Amino acid sequence: MTISESDRLHSQLSRFEDMFPGYRTEIVEGAIVMSPVKPHHNETIWEVRNALKAQLSKEWGFISDVAVPFDADNEFCPDLAVIPKAEVAKNLSAYAPDLIELAIEVVSPSSVRNDYEVKDRAYARRGIPHYLIFDPYKAHCVTLWNPGPEGYRGRDTIPYGTTVAVNTDIGKLSVDTAGLPVDPSAT
Repeated sequence: MTISESDRLHSQLSRFEDMFPGYRTEIVEGAIVMSPVKPHHNETIWEVRNALKAQLSKEWGFISDVAVPFDADNEFCPDLAVIPKAEVAKNLSAYAPDLIELAIEVVSPSSVRNDYEVKDRAYARRGIPHYLIFDPYKAHCVTLWNPGPEGYRGRDTIPYGTTVAVNTDIGKLSVDTAGLPVDPSAT
């Protein structure tokens, strides 16, 4: 799938988002997936973005909920992704996965399998060096690195209340998780 084909498809997905406010739409394994968005989801994204922004050089920026076509069956919209700032400045509706240095997803009840399994394999296969999963329902962050054909070969689970640190090619990045929101049902 080329980016231009993705642009066309994403504009069709945008109509679903307009029809169902409060839901995020992606194509995962060939199916249209709509996930409800809750306040803890967005607050986690903002907190993580703010923490990382202060640590990134001026050459790097963020995309959030923007289409990233992987193949004919998967067009993800990462909650947050670090890509070159020159690419962000183009203000496109879709970006190539090869631009992503760090992908970040925040788990929602309907995205558990996609975030932990499907995107683990897809992001790793495309060589995205680092992937972070923040989970307000389990009150932890999973860091993934060393991408391989079946997923990431390295992973750590870090409980909220501590600092998550990732050594990337663009520098060491860290997020203090002590203030991240946790769902009241978390165990």
